[in-house]
Amino acid sequence: MSSKSILLIIGGGIAAYKSLELIRELSRRGIRSRCIVTRAGQEFVTPLSVSALSGEKCFTDLFSLDDEAEMGHIQLSRSTDLVVVCPATADLLAKAAGGHANDLASTTLMATDKPVLMVPAMNVRMWQHAATQRNVETLRNDGVTVMDPDEGAMACGEFGPGRLPEVLTIADEIEHQLSAKSGPKPLEGKHVLITAGPTREPLDPVRYLSNHSSGKQGYAIAGALAALGARVSLVSGPVAIPVPRGCDLVSVETARDMLKACEEALPADVFISVAAVADWRPAISASQKLKFKDEGKTLPTLSLSENPDILATISHKRKKRPELVIGFAAETHDVEDHAVAKMKRKGCDWIVANDVSGDVMGGANNEVALVTGDGVERWPLMDKESVARRLATRIVDKIGAADASQLAAE
Repeated sequence: MSSKSILLIIGGGIAAYKSLELIRELSRRGIRSRCIVTRAGQEFVTPLSVSALSGEKCFTDLFSLDDEAEMGHIQLSRSTDLVVVCPATADLLAKAAGGHANDLASTTLMATDKPVLMVPAMNVRMWQHAATQRNVETLRNDGVTVMDPDEGAMACGEFGPGRLPEVLTIADEIEHQLSAKSGPKPLEGKHVLITAGPTREPLDPVRYLSNHSSGKQGYAIAGALAALGARVSLVSGPVAIPVPRGCDLVSVETARDMLKACEEALPADVFISVAAVADWRPAISASQKLKFKDEGKTLPTLSLSENPDILATISHKRKKRPELVIGFAAETHDVEDHAVAKMKRKGCDWIVANDVSGDVMGGANNEVALVTGDGVERWPLMDKESVARRLATRIVDKIGAADASQLAAE
């Protein structure tokens, strides 16, 4: 179990509600959160909800008699591994850059001797204002890590940079900051090649064959392995999720593109085939949009060709075969039987089997069984990030350069 902790300062802004999601995500990763909620922040989240999720007292007042009798703001600022400001409003950025200390949040930031991570969220015009950009530059020059906000539609109706980054992206950055000085990692020096997401096989310029894969499980595994020090090459089909920190992304469309990218990324110590690769592609991809025939509205005939088998190709390489080759078996019935047969047929070392007859593809949770030469290890239903961390643990046990006890909590 990780003993890492952060001090989370929650500023006032509509994005403050996402700080509650962040507390829960960090807890799943074994990271404790102590929290300060600013006066403006309390307009969006309550100290009670923050305290209930963090399991810790929530702090709000610089002049609390009980807390400040022991110089509470000093203790808060130093009895942690990292100070995180999320959301970091324009006001909090300005206070920190200017060295103000007129409330608990700004006083704590002035008193801390720990690394500080700021996660901005504000209106696009406020973010782009010259004063805000000066403040961000000042903070970065002072050694503060300031994340770039996401771009998109905002609660105010405007569009542009200023949105709070996704919670998983923030959590990944926090883990990176916490592990920066924690010594050697168990997968340092190892290269992991992983595929994720769907492939798209074009019928014509506007249509394609594909599937419902969201890429969430593959991306979670890539992030978990990168956090353990591995160099991760992520070959991904089209998805709409952020790239995990520390991963080198290669974007592809078709199965043939994916195989080519994988072969170019070799050699690797580990290959993990998580992508939902289309088994077939149109034998001919039309150069123009397919149309109904004018008479009788006859449907066009669709001829299919078999796509290359990426997992089997990598598994059977005589040269450059990774030490550990892991496949995924997405099944709707007889899941374990199909997985055992697939492992033998493909020539891989492990198979992660899961039942996708429900909402697994695109959903947040997964229930898998790890099939190895030693048998079947059944895992309980858990979120995909926890599946990723548990699989990363098994990989460290198999090929890691350091003791598996260094891993983050599952």
